[in-house]
Amino acid sequence: MPTVFRKGKYRFFFFSREPNEPPHVHVEAGEGYAKFWLSPVALARSVGFKGHELRRIEEIVQENAEIFRRAWDEHFQR
Repeated sequence: MPTVFRKGKYRFFFFSREPNEPPHVHVEAGEGYAKFWLSPVALARSVGFKGHELRRIEEIVQENAEIFRRAWDEHFQR
């Protein structure tokens, strides 16, 4: 489960055994967890985050989508 990026309390990561899914990133902080698709950026699922937190996380994913996509491609060697 490699960490790709950190911003404040949020940790963005991949699970190593998900190469057959479209590119996405997982994020966690405290008791919150979410999964965002990368192209286009969209929330896939969330548990424990409030709406304002999800909006902030989505902004972070949008701002760093290229970093996440490059890391995805390198990790899964596409």
